[in-house]
Amino acid sequence: MNISIVTVGKLKEKYLKAGIAEYAKRLGAYAKIAEVEVADEKAPEQLSEADMEIVKKKEGERILAKIPQDAYVIALAIDGKMKTSEQLAKDMESLMTYGRSKVVFIIGGSLGLHDEVLKRADEKLSFSKMTFPHQLMKLILLEQIYRGFRIMKGEPYHK
Repeated sequence: MNISIVTVGKLKEKYLKAGIAEYAKRLGAYAKIAEVEVADEKAPEQLSEADMEIVKKKEGERILAKIPQDAYVIALAIDGKMKTSEQLAKDMESLMTYGRSKVVFIIGGSLGLHDEVLKRADEKLSFSKMTFPHQLMKLILLEQIYRGFRIMKGEPYHK
């Protein structure tokens, strides 16, 4: 399976980089992982609704340019479906079984994802009704993908 994680913005925090690198390394035994960062749109702290839409649209265009046509796309969104780790594992296994070997997870920027990106997504996934920093979500997502592969293979993993 080829898994890409498309994120908005550059990761700066060393402790997050270390955790992400660790899970990416572990995942190498199960899948090919690509981390794709697109530039975040520079904007002032206070934005009007119209300005927010412009920022999300520009970031969305950058995201969409990184998605292969034949990829199965999962957008992380607060209003997405919540799953257990076991459900995520089962869904990933189903994708592999039915020939969907390219999977792209999308993590938006601080303002979220543009509607065009959400329309391109085959599904929306939520980890919580809470809002998390998008940099932290990358680490959490990689851990859950790794956990999913361990579950699929029947290998032990802490609960």
